[in-house]
Amino acid sequence: MPDLTGAVWRKSSRSNNGGNCVEVADNLPGVVGLRDSKDPSGPVLAFSPNAWVAFVAGVKGETLSR
Repeated sequence: MPDLTGAVWRKSSRSNNGGNCVEVADNLPGVVGLRDSKDPSGPVLAFSPNAWVAFVAGVKGETLSR
């Protein structure tokens, strides 16, 4: 697991006040973290920056050219 010490977590801009939110930390070199905002001390998914870009594009229904 990458060292996420110093991670700055922010809620998704698509979050509502219903509590169903995720937080992302993209301020660290070489890793993007994703966690459940309701459980900040819980598990974290860690992505490489390239994998994160592909994940977000997939969620948006975009295709990436390689």
